[in-house]
Amino acid sequence: MTVRERFIITGGSGFVGSNLVAALLGSRPGAEIVIIDDFSSSHFSNVVSACDRANVAPFHGECIGRCYTSVDWNDLLSKPTRAVFHLAAITDTTVMDQQRMLAINTEGFRPLVDACLKHGVTLAYCSSAATYGTPPQTAARVAFPISAAGRPNNIYGFSKWLMESVASRAIARAGGSARSSVVGLRYFNVFGPGEAAKGKMASMARQLVRQFTSGQPSRLFKDGSQARDQVYVDDVVNCTLAAAGLANPGGHLPNPISGVYNVGSGVATSFREIAEAIASVPQFAEFKVEYFDMPEHIRAFYQDFTCADLSATTSGLGWRPVWKPREAVARYAAMLSQDPTL
Repeated sequence: MTVRERFIITGGSGFVGSNLVAALLGSRPGAEIVIIDDFSSSHFSNVVSACDRANVAPFHGECIGRCYTSVDWNDLLSKPTRAVFHLAAITDTTVMDQQRMLAINTEGFRPLVDACLKHGVTLAYCSSAATYGTPPQTAARVAFPISAAGRPNNIYGFSKWLMESVASRAIARAGGSARSSVVGLRYFNVFGPGEAAKGKMASMARQLVRQFTSGQPSRLFKDGSQARDQVYVDDVVNCTLAAAGLANPGGHLPNPISGVYNVGSGVATSFREIAEAIASVPQFAEFKVEYFDMPEHIRAFYQDFTCADLSATTSGLGWRPVWKPREAVARYAAMLSQDPTL
């Protein structure tokens, strides 16, 4: 009797999570997929739409509708499980409730990582480029190596930095007895279909297109030179799969090395370049940008430049991005012209 593969995805109805669900349904037909999500910042329709876009069968797995912190992980993992993908979090970088941010993003993570190591289940968890804050590489405008993190500008980045510490301590306690990998992924600026539910936290590409199509001015801070590592969601999903040792177009290692890795395009794309990519799409031939001064209260925690150094990611996970940012922005803009709900 063949045993079905089993995967658990926290935050599975979110932006990246729903795309990951669809990718697993397409690449691992017959697998059992369990979504854990409290739907506080997501919607079930994300999963439905992601499956439609990927042209895969509708999701028919289990969906546990509560916060991942309330789950008995030892009980849940008593059933053989191939991998846990932990994407659930408070992701709004403007949230200032420090106690809540740490309770959900950091403290609630400890039982999960301990249970995965105890049961020998591979864990791929989502960290963030917000862990870097404004490292010295910002002024030089060069890629951020893994070692440059640790000086976050906001409580969100701090919660993710401490989350990585929780994982590293758990790995150290397990020592040579660990039967599975624990891989942290520092997502940079992810964009693409499925991010509509992010609202004000949506990518710059989506915000500019939405402003234009709704008849509002498409606005950028002067002079649009702010640059971020923009990475397409398909690439992020493939790297997340690689973190669990699963096949993906960029290559993979069957046994990923535990640690923390950058997930980006490896290129810093300016907001002005994003606007130019949108304007290159025939449907947006009339697209123009209005520049304005950055408000003073934002400057204290604003990341002016980010770029992922992918050398460790390539060696540790065997992954490389497929999409060039400008091409992916143009593709996404064209998709939004057909369906503004993406």
